[in-house]
Amino acid sequence: MTKGEQTREMILQRSAQVFNRKGYFGTSLTDIMQATGLEKGGIYNYFHSKDDLALQAFDYAVDRMREEFATAIRGKFKAIERLRAIMEVFRKMPDGFPIEGGCPVLNTIVESDYAHPALRQRARQAMQEWHDFIRRIVERGIERGEICSEADPNAVASLLISSLEGAIALTTLYDDPIHMKRVVDHLNQYLVSLLCPCKEGIFF
Repeated sequence: MTKGEQTREMILQRSAQVFNRKGYFGTSLTDIMQATGLEKGGIYNYFHSKDDLALQAFDYAVDRMREEFATAIRGKFKAIERLRAIMEVFRKMPDGFPIEGGCPVLNTIVESDYAHPALRQRARQAMQEWHDFIRRIVERGIERGEICSEADPNAVASLLISSLEGAIALTTLYDDPIHMKRVVDHLNQYLVSLLCPCKEGIFF
């Protein structure tokens, strides 16, 4: 990696954290300059505008999440094991892992709404990607006879994502992990209910 590539990576990494904590509209160029230690010209040497930086910083944050999901499921071949591993990634988000400030997709959805169409579209694409990721795991579990055939893969994905994102919001708002614990405990029971009768107990 060249020095220029290293500088660009550093800007993205630090800017992603600032945008995730303060939001697009709450983040100023001064905030980015303070976080990176660069002057305006140094930042705009790599990014055309604040919009350009915000979009690429969001993509950077989502890439970090992809890496965490991939690492979490590595070596796990059963559908329920994989779903629990994904839940653990979500569980750590309020603690600033892997990006400070909580879930970058949730934060962007809440803040951008219709005020920043490009960011909203990016967030929607990322959320759809996560939904499809979970749906495929459930579908594979059904194909392998690990999950009951009556389970609706799309419904499972929607329930897991909406529950976990809601838990992140409450945990962050109240600065209290009990909300995440309650949701994860409930979802673990829900996942057990998805098991085919002959598979019950296999993951304990």
